Amino acid sequence: MKDLLLITPPFTQLNTPYPATSYIKGFLNTKNISSYQIDLGIEVILELFSKESIQNIFSIPVDLKNTSENSQRIFALRDEYVKTVDQVILFLQNKNPTLARQICSMNFLPEASRFNQLDDMEFAFGNMGLQDKAKHLATLYLEDLSDYMVEQIDADFGFSRYAERLGKSANSFDDLYLKLSSEQTFIDVITLKILQEKLELVQPKLVCFSVPFPGNLYSAFRCAKFIKENYPNIKIAMGGGFPNTELREVKDKRVFEFFDFITLDDGELPIELLYENIFRSEHNGEPQFKRTFLIENEEVTYKNNSLKYDYKQAQVGAPDYTDLKLDQYISVIEIANPMHSLWSDGRWNKLTMAHGCYWGKCTFCDISLDYIRIYEPVSAKILVDRMEELIKTTGETGFHFVDEAAPPALMREVALEILRRNLVVTWWTNIRFEKSFTKDLCFLLKLSGCVAVSGGLEVASDRLLKLIDKGISVKQVAQVTRNFTEAGVMIHAYLMYGYPTQTIQETVDSLEMVRQLFEMGILQSGFWHQFAMTAHSPVGLNPEEFGVTPIKQEILFANNDIDFTDKTGIDHNQFSFGLKKSLFNFMHGINLELPLQDWFDFRIPKTSIHPDYIHDSLLEDDQFIFKPNSKIIFPGKNVIAENYIKTKKQNSWPYTRITFHLKTNIVNVEFEKEKAEWLIKIIQESTFENPKRITLQHLKTDFESNFEDFELFWFSKPMQQLKENGVILSL
Repeated sequence: MKDLLLITPPFTQLNTPYPATSYIKGFLNTKNISSYQIDLGIEVILELFSKESIQNIFSIPVDLKNTSENSQRIFALRDEYVKTVDQVILFLQNKNPTLARQICSMNFLPEASRFNQLDDMEFAFGNMGLQDKAKHLATLYLEDLSDYMVEQIDADFGFSRYAERLGKSANSFDDLYLKLSSEQTFIDVITLKILQEKLELVQPKLVCFSVPFPGNLYSAFRCAKFIKENYPNIKIAMGGGFPNTELREVKDKRVFEFFDFITLDDGELPIELLYENIFRSEHNGEPQFKRTFLIENEEVTYKNNSLKYDYKQAQVGAPDYTDLKLDQYISVIEIANPMHSLWSDGRWNKLTMAHGCYWGKCTFCDISLDYIRIYEPVSAKILVDRMEELIKTTGETGFHFVDEAAPPALMREVALEILRRNLVVTWWTNIRFEKSFTKDLCFLLKLSGCVAVSGGLEVASDRLLKLIDKGISVKQVAQVTRNFTEAGVMIHAYLMYGYPTQTIQETVDSLEMVRQLFEMGILQSGFWHQFAMTAHSPVGLNPEEFGVTPIKQEILFANNDIDFTDKTGIDHNQFSFGLKKSLFNFMHGINLELPLQDWFDFRIPKTSIHPDYIHDSLLEDDQFIFKPNSKIIFPGKNVIAENYIKTKKQNSWPYTRITFHLKTNIVNVEFEKEKAEWLIKIIQESTFENPKRITLQHLKTDFESNFEDFELFWFSKPMQQLKENGVILSL
């Protein structure tokens, strides 16, 4: 028996739990409030894709005359699906690895329309392992079954979303309310059966649904309805990303037939106050609430009468994944792209380096909302403490920092703390492509276990980047992506088209910039998004300043995405297919030489971008600039010194050959003996373990107390060799 039941409703991710309930549970632990959490999504998926459920699905009569050829084929092969589904799920849970050989034999899994895309299989997976190839095939197999379910069982089903259309900018509650009044679907029955088992096990007094996306909304309401009808004494709250962005103006009283409370923004204090209101029978005065909607005097009322401040990030505790079935998540590979697999393959512990965004200016972003507006970083020591705690409790050493944009200075400190503690971890995060990401910083991040970063290039046009207030230029993006790529860190770019006032020429030029980034080998992955105007962004709040006219509607339920007309009158939808098709080719390193016109079935203007623009952007080199405030670190400890006498024209000098054994190579340099001794002494004093890192100016002062002309020494050929190999890092 627990006081609170925390639920993530279907569906979000298959490979790892969405972190919100783990964050809340970690906080509740600090308050000695008992809680139990479940990811209903993965539990429903595992029940749905089981031998028993697949048999039940195929037992439902099918009108073969009025169904697609694909569904007819799947139905004809139903015995093969029933036979193989349990084994495939075990394989995707990494519990049956030997099945990979059977799957890759191409005569084990039944194949329907999803397998039609396999023409380039050998190209895509030629350099990848057997397990990855098998995961991809198994994913296609599940997607075939999903297509059958959508056509025959439940048109709203999706692996990472359910009935998403009902939650996307639903200004009215009518459609969702009607759906909730209708008969339960096949998937609803599974969901509610599992929910009932958990309710009987936990016996909570408060159930909190975290609803991150529109695709979780319907199931949250369906579950809440079930609780209201069968467990009327249980109070129900909803929070999370969807209400935080879309339900800030909710007015429809019918919503509160399902939920007693809807909380906004950071959930820790609002939930603590709900707990106090429910579990303490005696109140001193009026009940206290923080950013909470409820029904009062038969009206929807927003209550924010608590004088308590939200908790600092250092006070909320480490996420707690207890109760979640971490060994039962399934890893899938939807497309043959190593960066995309980070989202769907493998289980990641989720952490946040900082609350909010340190930049907080992008005009397309919801920067008026607290989750972005209020910036508060967590100290590197606390972050790495939490990493170590999660490694102990989950057994997983992979971390996804889910920041809006991780701060470079904090990333540096986290990397140093990881190296100082000698941890072996793998991590990735989202960044801004800003100049702080030097070659040396990128190398340091790689040393600490960073394998990938994603960041917003958005519209690869300097005029539009300035209008977006992105604070970067295309040239700067090229230099940063080069630095990460050379350090061995994968790069994914978020790309945007259709931004207000964007011209056709700018769309074409943006595509050319992207093509050149891939051509230079400094970008590995990307995704094009069409611009969407949101209610809480600067564009949505001040549309006239950006040349767009919103199409206003009465808001009774959700309000986020806003329809609009752009004064340019351009139909940006027409670019969608060509942009995405070209990007798919670029990511696989093919057809980079094709004219841009070949990607579109309508006339486009020629690009105005010079064909060597990105190449020329990378020619600038600042390695011979003296930066006195740079922090100097020497990662290499494996130093071997060998003294010898150097002779030239009957003159002799004592010299020292210093050998550095790095992980993948050996670096040899030679210095005059006294300078070599000075350098070795500095190296031993300036490792990761030493918290007092010296600056370049300190080095100069110390050097020139013994020798002359530090710059001549610092920029000498041997020192440049050490810098190029990562023996010396200047941060």
